[in-house]
Amino acid sequence: MRPEMADYLRHLSLEKGSSPHTVKSYREDLTQAVDHLFEKFGKSLKVGQVTPRHLRGWLAWMQEKSYSRSTISRRLSAVRSWFRYLRLREKVDSNPADGLKGPRKERLLPRFLTRTEMDTLLEADPGEKKLAPRDQALWEVSYSAGVRVSELVGLNLDDLDPDQGVAVVRGKGKRERLVLLGPMAMEAINRWMEVRSCLPKVADQPAVFLNTRGTRLTSRSVHRLLRDHARRSGLKEDVSPHALRHTFATHLLDAGADIRAVQELLGHRSLSTTQIYTHVTTQKLQENYRKAHPRA
Repeated sequence: MRPEMADYLRHLSLEKGSSPHTVKSYREDLTQAVDHLFEKFGKSLKVGQVTPRHLRGWLAWMQEKSYSRSTISRRLSAVRSWFRYLRLREKVDSNPADGLKGPRKERLLPRFLTRTEMDTLLEADPGEKKLAPRDQALWEVSYSAGVRVSELVGLNLDDLDPDQGVAVVRGKGKRERLVLLGPMAMEAINRWMEVRSCLPKVADQPAVFLNTRGTRLTSRSVHRLLRDHARRSGLKEDVSPHALRHTFATHLLDAGADIRAVQELLGHRSLSTTQIYTHVTTQKLQENYRKAHPRA
């Protein structure tokens, strides 16, 4: 069963062009499923012998272990995609995951910062660190453009158009889109460029955001830097890069921006994905209504 899994992961990486992050996620989900099937039914189990009964037992086991609904749904989707690939390659006669339903996903409202909290974050003293201008540029660009953290660290110098105040980012599925960089974000980038030019090996590095070694900054580093900066700013809760993306969308819709324009700026394929932010703004309106209206 493991050779078939490895073959599918190679297909994702080489033929479909999936990102390393996507391939890693599929590997973890499929490995967990295969490990469970081997433990439950023996390592002699072949992919062609897996039935819906086997997978229903696996789903029940995850529920007993209190896996979140989103995790169970994601792992079932990974297994379904894997067997769909095996079916196309005629390595199995049918897809045992077809017809199986995962738990209904929880519709969690995204965490976002209020305008006051966002101002606090952006205006907080970054300290005397050499790379403080870089960090300030990270937060300004995140909030100005609403980019994912992978898109942020993936920015190259050639992607920036300072004259137009735009940048090209590569989102999920390597889809490219234009994002907008406001004046504050461009000012922060320009200040960072002055410091960036003094880093080692900078002439050979196309990335906009670099670490102290002069190599591309990682998503994990951005998470850590933002968490530490938010704490220094006095914000009580941890703040993630994705929270800045949520904040970008929520503030635009609060100010009356067209939802389809926000969808395009976020790079969402489906409008329903963007509509969760309307739930956030509606909830806020309801709270204000209940506080202010005499008959609420």
